[in-house]
Formats: sequence, C-alpha cells, structure tokens
Amino acid sequence: MNALVLLAAILFFLMTLIGGKKGARSFFAIFFNFGMIIFVLFFMNDPNINPIIVTLIACAVISCINLFYINEVNIKTKTAFMSSIITIVILIMFIVLVTEKAMIQGFGEEEVEELSVFSLYIGVDFVKIAASVIIMSTIGAITDAAMAISSPMREIHYHHPDISRKDLFQAGLNIGKDILGTSTNTLFFAFFGGYLALLIWFKDLSYSAGEIVNSKIFSAEMITILCAGIGVTLVIPVTAWITAAFLVKNRNKNETVE
Repeated sequence: MNALVLLAAILFFLMTLIGGKKGARSFFAIFFNFGMIIFVLFFMNDPNINPIIVTLIACAVISCINLFYINEVNIKTKTAFMSSIITIVILIMFIVLVTEKAMIQGFGEEEVEELSVFSLYIGVDFVKIAASVIIMSTIGAITDAAMAISSPMREIHYHHPDISRKDLFQAGLNIGKDILGTSTNTLFFAFFGGYLALLIWFKDLSYSAGEIVNSKIFSAEMITILCAGIGVTLVIPVTAWITAAFLVKNRNKNETVE
C-alpha cells in the first residue's frame, strides 16, 4: 500500500510539474475513469440491462472526462468527442458481429477447472459482455487519436485561416498517418505486455503454435488488439472530416457576421 501511495505521489508531482493545471487534471481523470469502470461493472451483472447500451453511456462519460475535463470545452474537444462517439458506434456493430462469429465469449477450457465450483447460468449475455470489454479497452486510444488530430488541425487553421476544407482535411489525414503506426504499436505492446504471463502459461501447458492461436483466451486478446487498431485507424478520417467541416463552417459564419 505504501508503494502504491508513493508511486501515485511521484506521478502526481511529475504530471503537475510538467503539465501544470492540465497535468493535475489529467492525474485526477485517471481516478474518475477508474471509478466509472467500477460503476459500470455493477450494471454489467444485471441481466435486465443491455451491456452494449451501458458501454455506450460509459464511453461517452469517459470521453467527456478525457476531453472536456482535461482540455476544457472548445472546438478541438467538441470535434474529438463527436468523432470518438461516431467511431465507437460503428465499432460496436462490427465487434458484436466478430464476437459472435469467433465465439470468444465465455471462458476457455483452461479455466474450466477453476470455475467448476461456480454456476455459469447467471442470465448474462456473454456475447454482449465480450463486445463491451473490447470497446472499453479501445476507448482511451480512440479519444487520444481524435484529440491528437483535431488539436494540430486547429493550429493549422489558426495560422492559415484561408485554407480550404479539402486541404485542411488532407492535412488531418497526413497527421493521422504519422500517429497511426505508433498508436497501433502502443496498443499491441500494451496488451501483450499485460498478458505476457498468458504466453508463459501456454508454454507450461506445452501448447503448440496452432493450439495457442486457436485458444479462446489468446483469440480474445488478439481480437481486442485488432479491433482497437481498427478503431484508431477509423477515427482518423472521421476526425479529420468533422474538424475540417467545423473549422471552415465557423470561419464562414464569422465572415458573414462581419
């Protein structure tokens, strides 16, 4: 416990020192997001509530925390928020379909022995739960990518107010291309770093390469990584288009008023 408090204090000090007030808000946003996830878990266990709807609401709240609480309400955060929600809605429909076809819901055969004393007939739709878990795993990366595109696009528009919507959109795409590779690799190493023990477990079970690839646990993690990568890739053109449209529209509106 003392180590956790010490590490949290060091993190808070560094974030405040380097990021100022925004860094301090970013630190508290971590706990707000964690609290939101814990709050969502209570609803996930209710058979009468659709986990997909709960996930959409949770993603909207988490996006508000990550965007509006940390960076305040402005055109950058508004466009990033809209882009994130649109991407998540599209992604949810895709993820539900993939989850059903891949049959990654529920538990793998490696977990049966530990779960044998528990009842699995709890009335919860495990397909929707699996889809919700994947979406919750991607929301942070999606909002981060959306903000990373909308912010420099706003700067480009500020320094070049006469830029056309097409050129501004192309600039957003070019920015997205630069961050795409690093974002997808970050997701890959983040997930595999957290599940390195899983690979060690497979080695202890003497699994072959084919058995590892066809394992439900491994497949679920790989699908999560790939869906997160698809979400980050998809949010790039969505954010670029929405941000370019908003910035040019506001410019034209201001010109009309003048």
